[in-house]
This record gives sequence, structure tokens and C-alpha cells, in this order.
Amino acid sequence: MDGSGPFGCPICLEPLREPVTLPCGHNFCLACLGALWPHRSAGGTGGPGGPARCPLCQEPFPDGLQLRKNHTLSELLQLRQGSAAGPMSVPGSGPARGATPEPSAPSAPPTGAEPSAPCAPEAWPAGEEPVRCDACPEGAALPAASSCLSCLASFCSAHLAPHERSPALRGHRLVPPLRRLEESLCPRHLRPLERYCLLERVCLCEACATQEHRGHELVPLEQERALQEAEQPKVLSAVEDRLDELGASIAQSRRTVALIKSAAVAERERVSQMFAEATATLQSFQTEVLGFIEEGEAAMLGRSQGDLRRQEEQRSRLSRARHNLSQVPEADSVSFLQELLALRLALEEGSGPGPGPPRELSFTKSSQVVKAVRDILVSACASQWEQLRGLGSDEDGLQKVGSDAEVEPQDPDSTSLLESEAPRDYFLKFAYIVDLDSDTADKFLQLFGTKGVKRVLCPVNYPESPTRFTHCEQVLGEGALDRGTYYWEVEIIEGWVSVGVMAEGFSPQEPYDRGRLGRNAHSCCLQWNGRGFSVWFGGLEAPLPHPFSPTVGVCLEYADRALSFYAVREGKLSLLRRLKASRPRRSGALASPTDLFQSRLDSHFSGLFSHRLKPAFFLESVDAHLQIGPLKKSCISVLKRR
Repeated sequence: MDGSGPFGCPICLEPLREPVTLPCGHNFCLACLGALWPHRSAGGTGGPGGPARCPLCQEPFPDGLQLRKNHTLSELLQLRQGSAAGPMSVPGSGPARGATPEPSAPSAPPTGAEPSAPCAPEAWPAGEEPVRCDACPEGAALPAASSCLSCLASFCSAHLAPHERSPALRGHRLVPPLRRLEESLCPRHLRPLERYCLLERVCLCEACATQEHRGHELVPLEQERALQEAEQPKVLSAVEDRLDELGASIAQSRRTVALIKSAAVAERERVSQMFAEATATLQSFQTEVLGFIEEGEAAMLGRSQGDLRRQEEQRSRLSRARHNLSQVPEADSVSFLQELLALRLALEEGSGPGPGPPRELSFTKSSQVVKAVRDILVSACASQWEQLRGLGSDEDGLQKVGSDAEVEPQDPDSTSLLESEAPRDYFLKFAYIVDLDSDTADKFLQLFGTKGVKRVLCPVNYPESPTRFTHCEQVLGEGALDRGTYYWEVEIIEGWVSVGVMAEGFSPQEPYDRGRLGRNAHSCCLQWNGRGFSVWFGGLEAPLPHPFSPTVGVCLEYADRALSFYAVREGKLSLLRRLKASRPRRSGALASPTDLFQSRLDSHFSGLFSHRLKPAFFLESVDAHLQIGPLKKSCISVLKRR
């Protein structure tokens, strides 16, 4: 009896044995369903966290379904065969959803599908475990010949035969053996991934293609893979270039870290030594001042105490002479005359004014001297601390470093080159590769790779991104800068263009008046407005008197808290403007617009460098178009030489 018709199992194509009827109405051998279950998750679900499905129509099973023998159909089969069907060794009466079937109890495969009968195991690369057939008995499974994305199972050549013979199974999609079939399913619809969306760059099932991605440009997966494989060498070459760049940059960063650590140790030792010397000087001065006070006290006390003793002795003599005179009898004239004479002599001895108090105590000047030293020290410390933080200037009259001072070896190229005309090769030592970040580009900006951007009239259908600008036609570069010196170039092709930097955490949802480059304290820029250059920061503009230059160089000196813009011509750079905070101007005179701009820099520009900064570009006019400068070849060679 063949397995065709309503009494045959669609899996083994043999007459039904221990028939089980699914809610969709299809009948299967209990053993055949049990053979398909071991590769599934607990409970026989059809995918990770998804419901189990009918192998024939893919209808999902309801939750909590328990498979039980269809006794009516079993009796009908027995009557049709004319004899009772013997019980078969099958798994339990149907595991509940969520429970894993016992691996030791699957029924023997139906007649005609013996797993030991088919072909011998296929050859497999040494050391690699082949994908095993899910329908073969456990422990004796043969290598799979194909995997079925509809059944979510892998089959050897023998168990694959039903897919080749049965019209109901011929529509299933067969692929080379896969170890993790669930990854080939749509996590939402639990259907095979067969299409690719070119717009959003994702793999789709047919349900996704007809719903969320309706109207998008879709192609078969195999076609897209062929195209991507053709692009693979180019991508790998770009990866190798980037790895070389990162390797050179990492080596440079490591040298920088080592230099910073060694310089900090040496500077800490020098500062500690100088503080120790200053403390010793103050202690010596304290000892001298206290000694001066003690000497003055001793000298003045000696004189005052001598005068006090003489006055006390004179007072005692006068008292005795007066007492003696009062004791002389009236009849004794001789004694009276003698005692009165003695009293007069004692009185004459002490005649004249006594010593008065000193007009001043010389040692009381000590506190004034020490106070003056203290005030000078406090003022000097405050002034030096401001200079150390970058808030001072040469007007402070600070002591210059002498020729015998201990300094770290400096770069032979003077930093003054950053503030004047200099050869371009000098700046290439600090060259930085800028790639435009498509996740930040406004919808009215069209990117050309990672180097070009142009403003367009029709919005570009970019995917949603929390970092995308929504009110300003701006785009940022990838990566964030937070130390060292960086240099990049921008070519202005057409229109009004602004080039600068923006703090990493600045909100891209800010309105147009506050979100534009340079119109806030979180960004600054150089703008070309069709007539001339100007610089913007904190909403203030400072015009520049320089002619147009199609190529602009940007140099970010993070350690010096400065940003410079250059005109690049014939291998040389001419400074357009260097933005840096300086000592605040004294009040009293009316400030010019330039002074107002510098005042804004003095009060807020240093705060910009408390954030990580990103290269930023603003395309203001409708025809604006710019290109990141051709630094790549030069800067790769320079980075490799570091």
C-alpha cells in the first residue's frame, strides 16, 4: 500500500502509523513528528521563542497543544488494512508544549526509510563535524545532504527523498546543510529570509517584503550576495588600510602616553623640590624675624627695668629720710638739723623728670613686614595659577625660562608655524582622516561615500537615528577628538559652506537659530558666505579680510585649546584666523565688534574643550557642495612613518 492519499504520511510517504492529527487537519505518523523535534527548542517550537508549525502548511500550533493518537483514524486504517496494527515504539503520548521529548524513545523509521540503508556517510573536511540528519535515530545520524528552511530540519539523502517525490513538499526551500537553521528565519514572522532590502540593508521574509518594506527596492538574497562578494576585496583592502592607520596611530598614542608619564614624573619632582626650597626660605625668614623681635624686646626691657630699680631705690631713701625726721625729739636740735639735711640731699638726688615711655617699639614693625611678604606671595601664587591654567598673558611680567632651565626636548618645528604661513608638509604630521557619519546627516544632505556631501531639494530617505540633525543641514565626522593636534582639509566646491568643530554631546534636535554651527557655545566654525570669510562662535561673527580660497585647512590643537583655519595654496598654508582665549580686557572703553568676539572667546571658548569634539560641516545655501580634502595617501604614509 503506498502512502498517497488521505491515509499516507506526508513525511515518510508510507501508510500512517500511530496517526496524529494537528489542528490544521493534516495527519502524520507520531514517529515522524518525533523525529523532527530533537533539533527544536523545548516543546517543539518552530524557532527561538516561536510556536511549533505544521511541516506541511506551516500553520502554528496553539500553545499547550498535546499530541495524542487519533483512535478513530487508527481504527479506520486497521479496517482498511484488514488487520490490527501492532503497537509501535514511539515517544510518549505526545509531549506538552514546552517539554522536550525523550531522546531514547523515538519510533523506528517507517518502512522504506531505514536510515541504515541509504548511502554511506559523505566525505567531510578533516577536523570539522558534519551537520547530522534530524530524521535519523539518535546516535546513528548520518551527515545531512540538505537543510529545509520550511521544515527547519536537515536530512540525509534517504530522508530527503520525500521532498523529491511528494508534490506537497517540493515547494520547500532546500539549501546546503546549516547548523543553526533558526538564524535563517525572520524573528517576527518565523518564515524563511529570502529577500534583501537595498534601502535599509536588511534580510527579509515574504511577509516583511509585503508589509513594512512595501515599495522598497528588493532583490533575492543570492543576487545581493553575489554583488557583495564582488565588493568584498575592495572592503577588505579598505579594512587593511584602516588597520594600518590604527596601528600607526596606536603606536604614536603609546609614545605620547609614555612621554606624558615621564614628563609628569620629572615635573612633579621639580615642583616638589622648588616647594621645599620655598618652604625652607620662608622658615629661615620666620626664624630671623622672631629673633629680631626677641633682640628688640631684650634691649628695651634692660633699659626700662634699670630705670625702674633706680626709681624704686630713690623712693625708698626718701621714705626713710622722712620717717627719720619725724622721729627726732623737739629738744634735740642737732639731730633735727642732720635729718633735715639728709632729707634734702635725698630729694636733690632724685630731682628732674624720670624716663618716659619709649616713643615706638622697633620690633613691632615685624608684623607689617611679614604681612607685606604674605600679600606678595598670595598675589604671586594667584597670578601664576592663572597663567598655569592658560588665563594669563605676557603682560603679567612672569619670569622667563632661562637658558639653564631644565626643559623637555622640543620638536624642531616651532609652534609659531601654527600661527603664520607654513609649508603644508609640516601640517601633514598631524593629518587626521575625516569620514562623514551618515547617521548624523540631515535629510536634505546627499552623501557621496564618506568624503563628499551636497545639499539637495528633495529629502533623502535615511533610516531613523537619534544622532541625525533634524532642523539644520549639517553633518558630523566619525570619531571624537579629545587630545593632541589634528589637521584636515576641506574643498569648497560651491555655495555657502561652514567648516568647524562641534561638541560630541550637542543635541541634533536643537532649533535652527541655536543648532547651527557657530551659533552656540558648543561649536565654532569658519564660514564662506559668497563674499568673504568670517568666523562664528557663541552666536557672534568676526569678518576676515582674506580672499576666497577653495581649499581650507583646519587645525585643532586640543592641548593648547585653540582652533586655526588656513587658506591652502600651492603647498603652503596662510593663517586666516586662530581662535583661542586670551587674558580678558580691562573695562572702561567701548568695545569694537572684534573686541566683543574676542571677549566671547575669553569667557567661553576654553569650555568648548571640556568636551570631546567632532569635525562638523554646515551647508547653508541650496547649492552648497563640499568635499573632504585629498589627504588620505599623504597622511597614510606619514602615519606609517611615526
